[in-house]
Amino acid sequence: MMGKSVIWKLVAVGVLALLLLIPLAMVGGVVDQRGMQREQAVRNVAEGAAGEQVLAGPVLVLPYRQLETVKDREGGVREEWRRRHTAILPSKLAAGGTLSTFTRQLGIYPVRLYGAEVKLTGLFEIPSRDSLVQGVQSGQIEWGQPYLAIGIRDVRGIKTSPVLQWGSATSPFMPGTNFKPLGGGIRAMLPQSDGAAQTVPFSFRLSLDGMESFKLLPVGRDTEMSLNSPWPHPNFIGGFLPEERRMSDAGFSARWRTSWFASNMRERFDQCLAGECNEFNATQLGVKLIDPIDAYAQTDRAVKYGFLFVFLTFCTFFLTEVLKRVAIHPVQYGLVGLSLALFFLLLLSLSEHFPFVYAYLVAAAACVLQNGIYARYALGSLMRGLAFAGQLAVLYGLLFALLCSEDHALLLGSLLLFGVLTAVMMLTRKLDWYRLEPAKVQEEH
Repeated sequence: MMGKSVIWKLVAVGVLALLLLIPLAMVGGVVDQRGMQREQAVRNVAEGAAGEQVLAGPVLVLPYRQLETVKDREGGVREEWRRRHTAILPSKLAAGGTLSTFTRQLGIYPVRLYGAEVKLTGLFEIPSRDSLVQGVQSGQIEWGQPYLAIGIRDVRGIKTSPVLQWGSATSPFMPGTNFKPLGGGIRAMLPQSDGAAQTVPFSFRLSLDGMESFKLLPVGRDTEMSLNSPWPHPNFIGGFLPEERRMSDAGFSARWRTSWFASNMRERFDQCLAGECNEFNATQLGVKLIDPIDAYAQTDRAVKYGFLFVFLTFCTFFLTEVLKRVAIHPVQYGLVGLSLALFFLLLLSLSEHFPFVYAYLVAAAACVLQNGIYARYALGSLMRGLAFAGQLAVLYGLLFALLCSEDHALLLGSLLLFGVLTAVMMLTRKLDWYRLEPAKVQEEH
């Protein structure tokens, strides 16, 4: 039978590997804690700066007063003027702009913001007033001054005072939409008309600061939006993907196009006027500026591979012990395992101050050097120590490949395990496990 000492060695190494899950879990907890602190930093910046921006509108609002007959408490009737409004969506809406990014630092945490320069143009096809409010005599209705309202998620991001071009007239915007379905935003008062049907073009520019994402509600019967930015990592979000997009290291450009047939925006807007605005506000198209090399997300993914990393390293140690007939004490296994667990903590701390690639390179080089020097004495040979350091460097390289290839991580991980198992089988194919007994370490000079 296989030597009892080898069996007990396998049991001891297995228990050590399981025990190392404790420091790996502790490192994972630190990663989560630091990630939450970064999120708190983002929220702190958002409290003093503009957050995510969503443009809703423009919407043409036509307020009026209507004389109605109402019952009083005594059962009598009386006439009363009540305020009403009707709202018209644009028949055509086009938005085009540029998103430029900049960074604010809160402690050690960088927070990415953007500045948006957006121009909105379009057409309103306004029906006659008689068709808007039917069954009401002329003396029973009084029209107020119309205005154009546009909802803006975070008005703190408005950098300059926009001016509306309405046909041949101009009108400055003022704070507030005065139109509950759009929430906060701005409005521009419009000149009175004679009540006849008309088609009016409009245009205005917005300069907005924001954070993370920029979105638009496609309220036009036909809506187009085009954006470009020097940021090379866009994530297109919302219910509609761009029909054209180009991405490179120099930035991205994208173009969306949709209509009421696809968005059902007219019906959703009517629902919002009746008080149910969830579907209306959820119909969005836009982009989120993401960081594909987020230090905390990458470190968290690395920690998830921590046990596999320890297991493969212990396999290397055990194969060296078996094939080279040297004895390695479980304490030595444990010290190497702790060094591997410490790598992830070192990676986290370095990545908070340096780009992730450089942090990974420094942390990996430090751990390879540390374990290479230790293995030189634990394995009793300089060449064995160098070989162990080389194998560890290869493992770090493979781990980095897994982190960088999120879409192919499962494939690469499966190939890695298959390759390791194949190597173990080939190296031990002629080994007689029944006669196996480890030898003592002998120093080679």
